[in-house]
Amino acid sequence: MRPEALGSALRGILFDKDGTLIDFDRTWGPAAHSVMSTLAGGDRGRLEALMRVSHYVEAEWRFAPTSPLIAGSSAGYGPLWAEVLGRPAGPELYAEMDRLFRAAGLASLTPIGVPADLGATLAARGYALGIATNDAEASARAQCAALGLAPHLSFVAGYDSGHGAKPAPGMVAAFAAHLGVPPGRIAMVGDSPYDLVAARAAGAVSIAVLSGPLGPAARAEMAPLADHILDSVADLPALLGS
Repeated sequence: MRPEALGSALRGILFDKDGTLIDFDRTWGPAAHSVMSTLAGGDRGRLEALMRVSHYVEAEWRFAPTSPLIAGSSAGYGPLWAEVLGRPAGPELYAEMDRLFRAAGLASLTPIGVPADLGATLAARGYALGIATNDAEASARAQCAALGLAPHLSFVAGYDSGHGAKPAPGMVAAFAAHLGVPPGRIAMVGDSPYDLVAARAAGAVSIAVLSGPLGPAARAEMAPLADHILDSVADLPALLGS
């Protein structure tokens, strides 16, 4: 679809959260260290094991690009943590992890740009807005509220909302169904191949942003999956036109 025709064709815009609206490293780097330290219970060896399976670089308080936490949910990497902690893998542990991450993520929450202003701009143009994240829904709602974005959202889905996790297309399809429009009138905006694969599988427009942990280096991986590529969500209003 030509960029000049994109804005008028779309009814809804579905945003990934981490790496798209929120600075992943600055938010989740400190948060993850806090959560891992809490779960390790003061055991340095256990903390180091958690960091190792998480591909976490403690000296820089960030994740390596290979980390399973960058695009995955607690249900995805939870079994790795369960093995280190000597605890059963399952909903009880994952819920505890989600609660700890929700509090720690709010404490270090660092937005990309001003999400509230972006939401207000797009809502004023008539777009319905939503969030699709592999974070827990409660965490996503809490962060969106803290950022002032919540009033502009009509849909928020996390990995635990019943639509599946990305890269499966369930969240994108659910947003289209929520709006009562074909998926082709939805754009999914994200910094991960998971976001773009989900969009393509659902039949939605895929828009990549290069604001995730890999930065501009992600372009080569994202290009085959993206209908459009932007440096950041700040460029989205211009792409959609007036």
